[in-house]
Amino acid sequence: MLTNKTTPENSDAASAATEAKTPLVADDKMPAADTQESAAEAAKPMRLGERLLSLGLISSDQLQVALTEQKSAKKLLGAIMVEMGFITESALGEVLAESSGTRKFDPKSSMLDSAVVRMVPKEVALRYKVIPVSFEDNNLQLAMADVYNVLAIDQVRRHMPRGSKIVPIYCTDSEILELIDQYYDYEISVDGILREIETGIRDNAKLDGKQEGYVNPTVRLVNALLVDAIKSGASDIHFEPEGSFLRLRYRIDGQMVQVRTFHRDYWSAMVVRIKIMSGMNIAESRNPQDGRITYNVLGREVDFRVATQPTIHGENIVMRLLDKAKSLVKLEDLGFTEHNITLLKKLIKRPEGIIIVTGPTGSGKTTTLYSVLGYINAIDTNIMTLEDPVEYQLPLIRQSAVREGTGLDFSNGIRSMMRQDPDIIFIGEVRDEDTALMAVRASLTGHQVYTTLHTNDALGAIPRLGDIGVPAHLLAGSLIGCLAQRLTRKLCTHCKQAHTATPEECKILGVNSSKPPTIYKPAGCEKCKQKGYKGRMAIIEVLRIDRGMDELIATRSTRKQMMDYALANGFVPMQQDGIDRVLAGEIDLEELISVVDLTDRL
Repeated sequence: MLTNKTTPENSDAASAATEAKTPLVADDKMPAADTQESAAEAAKPMRLGERLLSLGLISSDQLQVALTEQKSAKKLLGAIMVEMGFITESALGEVLAESSGTRKFDPKSSMLDSAVVRMVPKEVALRYKVIPVSFEDNNLQLAMADVYNVLAIDQVRRHMPRGSKIVPIYCTDSEILELIDQYYDYEISVDGILREIETGIRDNAKLDGKQEGYVNPTVRLVNALLVDAIKSGASDIHFEPEGSFLRLRYRIDGQMVQVRTFHRDYWSAMVVRIKIMSGMNIAESRNPQDGRITYNVLGREVDFRVATQPTIHGENIVMRLLDKAKSLVKLEDLGFTEHNITLLKKLIKRPEGIIIVTGPTGSGKTTTLYSVLGYINAIDTNIMTLEDPVEYQLPLIRQSAVREGTGLDFSNGIRSMMRQDPDIIFIGEVRDEDTALMAVRASLTGHQVYTTLHTNDALGAIPRLGDIGVPAHLLAGSLIGCLAQRLTRKLCTHCKQAHTATPEECKILGVNSSKPPTIYKPAGCEKCKQKGYKGRMAIIEVLRIDRGMDELIATRSTRKQMMDYALANGFVPMQQDGIDRVLAGEIDLEELISVVDLTDRL
């Protein structure tokens, strides 16, 4: 974790600033007090000096000295007190950020996009001590040493697209000057950094990856690659060493895409840098290692789960990108059909029992379950999770990570959680008989349990749990429902091409070939980088376990009997959900065939 914590010297300021509610302005920006009513006097904004004095961060003597100096120095009062050593820059930043209603920007745990930074000329950034942090949805986050400086905001706005909104965030003088030096005076683009290394502009002794700071081109190269992966919408980054070169691939919308190749000489320094960032042992190269990085990238917090694997050509590294802003979505925004979302909400209302989400690795099971947890999360509900590992941190939810070999495995973890008075339990995955039986017992004692399982479809969860060792009579009384899903690429809305379905396609879609429907296929444009696809969506099926299905489970009925009963009671198979999406023009038929079994229709 690279996010800075509040240091002892400013912890008092942070806690006091959090409790204080009075607005604050710097002394040199205070309007003249012209009030006569006591109520108006009480409502008047508190000056910076008064606020620091009330928090006990400075003495009255120090305030008077700083005010006297301010008259001749023509500087902000806060800057003068930092220069005189009366208060630390970080403590001042905590108070200013809280009182101005802005957040404090931490450059040490952040990566900026050089293209966004250079939207503002260097001379403007230096003169007004500002630097762009991110630009998304026409909103520019602007780090400023003085968040009240309207003139600076106006000057920056002149270089932004028309209609842009500027959101000030606080950053100290010294940090902004260092960022300006880093992003304007040093090459930040991947190609530029590689040219810098190849032409020997920088000292090659600094290419070992151990030296911190942007002077080291390896530091900038790794940072630039991480920013590029996030901008490309990648879910994983693969660093794959070969005999004489390093291959870099991204997984975008579930597909592996080769991005570029590097000379093998770069890899040793890059490995060291990635290991340092993720807290691994840089001296260990013969055994696999796991680590984690947390950075603020493009204005939002992103976690990178890092795993190394020794190979014959060197260490292979895969980084899983966990972008909380994009992965934690509302239940209604998952893109499920009205039928499926209504049925899922009905299952959630059951007070006790197990809900299982099934699908292969990378099919979006965790995203779906996190959306469900977010939907039911409330102050009057105690939700506890047991995950391997914890992917996203959620408010109000007690989350624990499984640590194999320490006694906190899934089965022991469930036993421990049962003593924590939970209402709802989320188990990352049912892997063995002990875990499955503990989950069933938890549901039978009045708890709602959510978990995942690896099966081909929703109905397959029932025999799978039986194979693991759950008796049929216990399963019949505890299972609420099963949801199976796959992820498929969505057609790019800007370039998809319409065509009339052929007789073969009509057969697969189950429609009359005499009245063929209009369906769509991928084309390719600049918006989707000539792929024809942009983003992914879930194809799902939701199996509700009612009393009739309970009876079939308890009597060990055949799969055909269960399926016939489900279809007769409104069950929509994954095949049909996908076909409906094809007919709606959201996905193409070839993509559906690649993720859902349609061989019985071919």
